[in-house]
Amino acid sequence: MKLVFMGTPDFAVPALNALIGGGHEVQAVVTQPDKPKGRGKEMQMPPVKETALAHGIPVFQPQRIRGNEVFLEELRRMEPDTIVVAAFGQLLPTEVLTLPRYGCINIHASLLPKYRGAAPIQWVIIDGEQETGITTMYMEEGLDTGDMLLKTVVPIAPDETGGSLHDKLAVAGGPLILKTLEGLEAGSLVRIPQTGETCYAKMLTKALGNVDWSMGAAAVERLIRGLSPWPGTYSRLGDKTVKFWKSEVYGGAVSEETRSLPCGTVAAVTKDAILIKTGDGLLAVKELQLSGKKRMDAGAFLRGYPLHTGDKMEG
Repeated sequence: MKLVFMGTPDFAVPALNALIGGGHEVQAVVTQPDKPKGRGKEMQMPPVKETALAHGIPVFQPQRIRGNEVFLEELRRMEPDTIVVAAFGQLLPTEVLTLPRYGCINIHASLLPKYRGAAPIQWVIIDGEQETGITTMYMEEGLDTGDMLLKTVVPIAPDETGGSLHDKLAVAGGPLILKTLEGLEAGSLVRIPQTGETCYAKMLTKALGNVDWSMGAAAVERLIRGLSPWPGTYSRLGDKTVKFWKSEVYGGAVSEETRSLPCGTVAAVTKDAILIKTGDGLLAVKELQLSGKKRMDAGAFLRGYPLHTGDKMEG
């Protein structure tokens, strides 16, 4: 099948590699423009561009697709059978959606119709879901509202982070898009309209990681995992910022005196954990990072920055 691939970040790379290895003719790759990154602000190519260039595939990087007649004419000239999209970063106008013979097919990182939107990978962890997956779907002008085609389910492990789940789902997208294209060519796929319960996975911001200790310990623990590695969770400790990497809900007995502590208070310190009072129970912080320092386990952290009962984590 002749196709154009649209994608930008690491998540999209396994799908592009699967299409190349699966014998499809990837006529071109469309990705976001290069951006300055790091302290030196050097221009950096999107991961999808690096992959395309390594395979000798032409790359287009339009600042905007909507209203870009020069780019649209290039697409029309290629006459792709389909356009495959994975985490591209721009909404596609009608002129693009209706151009390919088999339409535009999106690789979405959730089990639609739940978790439409920009950050489904992280929100399923934050919300305490037990499973998620990949859905291939027809694209339309609404945000992730098109008819579904195929799904693959991925269980969410008890210690799953946003980073580990991202990698699992990225890998799962490759085989599923190959199976989807095979079904499209054979005419064997059934379009399934999205009906029933839905929710929106809003975009992540750094502010989301500012821990609200009035939440329950289980909710804070999921937030820490879901926002790891980016944007991360944090609190103020005096004049310092502390970033949290690993934690668990404390399962031991909690005294009435501890229950009465203000949320965010250090309730106890052990050799390998810092117990923090939440709105429901204690959170045992196991791995954290002081601003300007390296990430470390709680024991190492406490040796360099002693904490005491009564110290306060502030939002």
